[in-house]
Amino acid sequence: MRRRNSDFRRPVRRRFSNVFWLTVCGLAILLLIILLSRETRDSSSRLVYTKRPYRHDRSGDGLNITEEMLRPESMARQLNDQISLAKAIVVIAKESNNLQFAWELSAQIRNSQMLLSNAASRRSPLTNRESENAIRDMALLLYQAQQFHYDSATMFMRLKAKIQSLEEQMNSFSEKSSKYGQIAAEEVPKSLYCLGVRLTAEWFRSSNLERKLKEEKQVAAKLVDTGLYHFCVFSDNILATSVVVNSTAMNSKNPDMVVFHLVTDEVNYAAMKAWFTMNSFRGVTVDVQKFEDFSWLNASYVPVLKQLQDSDTQNYYFSGNHDNSRTPIKFRNPKYLSMLNHLRFYIPEVFPALKKVVFLDDDVVVQKDLSALFSIDMNGNVNGAVETCMETFHRYHKYLNYSHPLIRQHFDPDACGWAFGMNVFDLVEWRKRNVTGIYHYWQEKNVDRTLWKLGTLPPGLLTFYGLTEALNPSWHVLGLGYTNVDSKLIEKGAVLHYNGNSKPWLKIGIEKYKPLWEKYVDYGHPLLQLCNFH
Repeated sequence: MRRRNSDFRRPVRRRFSNVFWLTVCGLAILLLIILLSRETRDSSSRLVYTKRPYRHDRSGDGLNITEEMLRPESMARQLNDQISLAKAIVVIAKESNNLQFAWELSAQIRNSQMLLSNAASRRSPLTNRESENAIRDMALLLYQAQQFHYDSATMFMRLKAKIQSLEEQMNSFSEKSSKYGQIAAEEVPKSLYCLGVRLTAEWFRSSNLERKLKEEKQVAAKLVDTGLYHFCVFSDNILATSVVVNSTAMNSKNPDMVVFHLVTDEVNYAAMKAWFTMNSFRGVTVDVQKFEDFSWLNASYVPVLKQLQDSDTQNYYFSGNHDNSRTPIKFRNPKYLSMLNHLRFYIPEVFPALKKVVFLDDDVVVQKDLSALFSIDMNGNVNGAVETCMETFHRYHKYLNYSHPLIRQHFDPDACGWAFGMNVFDLVEWRKRNVTGIYHYWQEKNVDRTLWKLGTLPPGLLTFYGLTEALNPSWHVLGLGYTNVDSKLIEKGAVLHYNGNSKPWLKIGIEKYKPLWEKYVDYGHPLLQLCNFH
């Protein structure tokens, strides 16, 4: 019985032991789960906390300046706003001679800038504690500025007055720059003056030059031979004219068929004759005249000559005392009062035996053969020229006074302008249409200068209106004396024009375009070396 009882109790004790241990294990697992869940929550809370945009104790992450400045409570933004306002007030304080206040404000600006610099260096935002004093001190100074009437309204008026003053200064400087540029453009370089003096002396001293010139008179028949290529230049600049002749000769396929007709004034006549007598240009024929020898050139026949001799006209364009001193400085250039500039309207009278001539300004360089110009079909027109109306400011309304009824009634304001400087003139058609008479008509109508200001292009536009044949733009490339020109246009251009103030023989010439002109100057010539040309 006992063995049986003992046997009976043994399994009961084993069942109790298993339940106990299972319970203990369950509790342990439950406790582990609770601990793990708490650690997860703690780590999540720590993760959220580290994701906050700003912690003062972090040093590894960079400061996002944009986010910092956008925060409503940003100390940096408040300091920046104060600094911007303070800088404007410093300017006004200095203008008001309040130098002590300006110094205090500048010192506080530097202090605030130092705080911002330190914050940027440590890559953390400013705190209230470190910026409190700076913001307060700056606020006190800004309040004090209001007591000095440095408020927004006063600052606005002061700044507006300052802007107006600066604009007036800029206009003054611009006018002075234009004036001095014009003076520089009108100067006669010492070397050029020296050349004229030495050539004049050489002409009157050397009998060989006169004898050589007489010997060349046997080729005078070429001067009236209409089968040759006739060019004309009206100038008092010996070296510039020489470059025109030399560049034409160097690039001509048949230089012996080229004839140059040069017209100058009494002062430069002897020097011009001497230069073109002592130098050879590949067989090109050169004839020199002076306009004082033209008997028909008098005030009774030439309206512009009468106007140019008028004292009021000269006073208007030289003193600038009329029209509230608003006469543009460029109109006071002596060339506008020189008959050499207006002689282009009398080419048929200057060369009565010729039928066609190519007119060249003295500030051009020829780099192609020009013989094809003499076979261009002019379609019954008188003037062959390159049009310049690629831009709106080169149309007729730019040069003429369209408030005048005569201009309004006869000319289209959007008509295309063209360039003087390289022109083909059909003298047969010129005489047939009495173009010189048209020119006289408009000159007489402009005696009071109400149609246009003094110059040759405006009357040229009127005179040759409806009588101009447009040439291919590659014949005449403009702008080398005042602007940048496309290198491809320069390469293709037959005639390069240095129109503008920056002539290649002047110090103010555009450097990159000077070599195109200088390669036709013989700097080894004894006279050029004596006159220090280089």
